[in-house]
Parts: sequence; C-alpha cells; structure tokens
Amino acid sequence: MMMTPEKATSKSPPDWPTLLGDNARTGGHAQVRFHSPEKAVWQYRTGSPVRSAPVFHDGVLYAASVNGVLHAINVATGTSKWKFEAAGQVHSTPSLFGNTVLFGCDDGKVYAVDGNSGKKLWEAGSQAEVWSSPVVRNEIVFFGSADGKVYAVDGKNGQPTWSQELGGRIYCTIYAEEHQLYVGCGDGKVYSIETDSGKILWSTATGNGIDSSPAVVDNLVLIGSEDFVFYALDASNGEVRWKYETGLGIASSPAVSGDFAVIGSKDGFLYAFEVQTGHLRWKTAVGEVVTASPVIGSGVVCIQAGGTFALDMGSGKIVWQAGLGGAIQSVPILAADSIYLASLSGEIYALR
Repeated sequence: MMMTPEKATSKSPPDWPTLLGDNARTGGHAQVRFHSPEKAVWQYRTGSPVRSAPVFHDGVLYAASVNGVLHAINVATGTSKWKFEAAGQVHSTPSLFGNTVLFGCDDGKVYAVDGNSGKKLWEAGSQAEVWSSPVVRNEIVFFGSADGKVYAVDGKNGQPTWSQELGGRIYCTIYAEEHQLYVGCGDGKVYSIETDSGKILWSTATGNGIDSSPAVVDNLVLIGSEDFVFYALDASNGEVRWKYETGLGIASSPAVSGDFAVIGSKDGFLYAFEVQTGHLRWKTAVGEVVTASPVIGSGVVCIQAGGTFALDMGSGKIVWQAGLGGAIQSVPILAADSIYLASLSGEIYALR
C-alpha cells in the first residue's frame, strides 16, 4: 500500500457519533460500499497509543489517546483543530451529544468538551476508572465505572440523576433504550436497569466476567462473555434464547444489520449468526486474538485485528486486508469513500 500523504477532497461522510456508529450498534452505514484502500491520504500522530475508537461529526474526527489527550482532527487536511488534556489516561471511546464530546477517563470522571473550541463544559465523577463510552438517551448521559456502579447524569451540566451499584467492575458500554438499559458486568451478569430510576429489573448470570458491550435487536440482547460464549437473551426477562460457544473469551462487541450479527473472539475468529435462531452462517480466522468490534458496510464486514480486514458479508471470505490499524479495542470508521483508523502505535490514518 502506498503511504504518500495527499489532501483529501471528498465530501463529508455521515456522522459517526458513538461506538459502532450509532446507539443501535449497527456498526456502519450499510449504503457504503468499499474496495481495497490504495493509499493513506493523511496520517496524524497523537504521540501515544490509541486503544479506543474514534468518532466523527461535521468534518471533524475525535480520537482519545492513552496519555489523556482528546484530539480534534480536520478530516479534509488531517491536521489538528484543537487538543484537550484530561487528568488521567483514557481508554474510553468518545461519544457525541449534539456538539458536545463526551469521554471517560482513568481519573474516574466523564468529561464534556465543546466540539468547536475544545473547552471543558462539565465533568461528572465516579470512584474508579471509566473505560466505557458514555451513552446519551433523552439528554441523559449513562456510563459504567470500574467502581461497579452505573451512573446517570444530566447531559447539559453533568449533575447526577441516579446511580446503581452492580456486582463488579463495568467496562462495557451501556445499551440504552427508552425505558431500559442493558449492561454487562465484571461479576459475570447481564443486567437490565430501569432508565428513569436505576432500578434493577432483571439479571442473568454467565460463567465469567463481561467486557463485551451489548446490542439489542428484535427483543434480543446480544452479548459476549469471557466464559467463551455469545448469548442471545430475552430483553424482557433475561432468559437465554440461544447461545454459541467459541474457542476463547469474548471481549468484542457485536455489530448487527437486520437478522445478521457478527462478533469476534479471542480465539482469533469472527463469527456471523442469524439473530433469531443463532444459526452460524460462517466463521473466519482473522488473527491470533480478536478483541475489537467489527463494523458492517454494504456487503462487507471490517475488523481491526493486527491489521484491517474486510470480509464478504455473505461468505466470510477475506476480500482485502491492510497492514495498518492493529488495535485492542479500536473500531474503524467507514465513511463515504474513506476509512479512518486509530492504531496502537498512536497513528490516525485516513485510507482511500
């Protein structure tokens, strides 16, 4: 692949405001079709590893590096718009609430930063590191902390609404519906929590801790566990509708498109399922370990696993790969004609 920087001239892609593209975890814009990228149109150096995923809004890419710096990058030029430095390391994927950028920090806080100026608007505290990505529903920000609590704060000022203690650390990103939240926990349980009050509605035990972030589709909660198993739970009561055992633990989060769900496992494989039945459509080896989440384009599934791979959505065959963007947690952004990648080496790439 050529690595010659060049000024990008494409029109702005659709917004990508949170982990896996949107709050429904659809993991991509299905209308976007991809070919193998030929070159990097720009490369941005953060100076520190990037373990979380970037997000995108109105021509600006927001990426948090482990050293605590949130970078706002102009995608037309690959240059810095502004930088904001938090008080601790950052492993949280940012999310967007209007023009506000939200992200968690190892200092136990969630920061809200103005997307235009990079100035801090507010902060909300917990008692341990926040690795999960904040999620916004009806102007309330929900996030989990390694102190074992789920927090709800006002998206306008960060004032607390409620908190609920669970049975272990929380590193997964919450799935927020109108009346219920769904979250995996380090105690090995999946919880459903009432959105307005924080009351626990149900919990379902798996065989080990959970770092995978859930997706909900057709009244099914889809989530992986470190017990090697991918679960489909009834969203109303937590009953196991189906499950599938992989070769190792699952930290990856599922991406969904219609009746198609795909997830990675630490056994190095990507697995694709029919959502309603749990029927395995295909599985494909893409690396030694897969902990990042896949994303879905039109006819392809992309994954970062020691490099970036694109697989045919129907067959699971690898159609192209790029030797960039090896990542633990990061997820590529699929834009109109570009792919944006964050890497463990601290580089942000725009590929075309």
